Amino acid sequence: MSIVFDIVIAVLLVVGCFFILLGAFALVKLSDFFRRVHGPAKASTLGVGCILIASILYHAVTGSGVHPRELLITVFLFLTAPISAHLMSRAALSLMDDRPPHPDKTPDADAPVIDRDDPAPEERR
Repeated sequence: MSIVFDIVIAVLLVVGCFFILLGAFALVKLSDFFRRVHGPAKASTLGVGCILIASILYHAVTGSGVHPRELLITVFLFLTAPISAHLMSRAALSLMDDRPPHPDKTPDADAPVIDRDDPAPEERR
């Protein structure tokens, strides 16, 4: 193998590992659920994508041929990771709609209730 291919493969592996580490860090450190879903979904897709490209390049250069497993893993990853993150976000939004309001933001008992079907207060007199 040529030194150029060795360097390219090493760089792809280092970049891929960096993105996977960044995704793991985002999962642990980010505050909101939606941020925690977004960080690892994007970073792990890039990280595993770089590692798979390095694997494809390594097998192509060493003469063992390009195996369809790397290509299938790449396609499967790029299709499923964004879709699963999107579906988890939508499920979280639907769960948030059913929760009770925040205790600090509850309406006062003395505050008038506004009904849009009732006529205005001036028209009632």
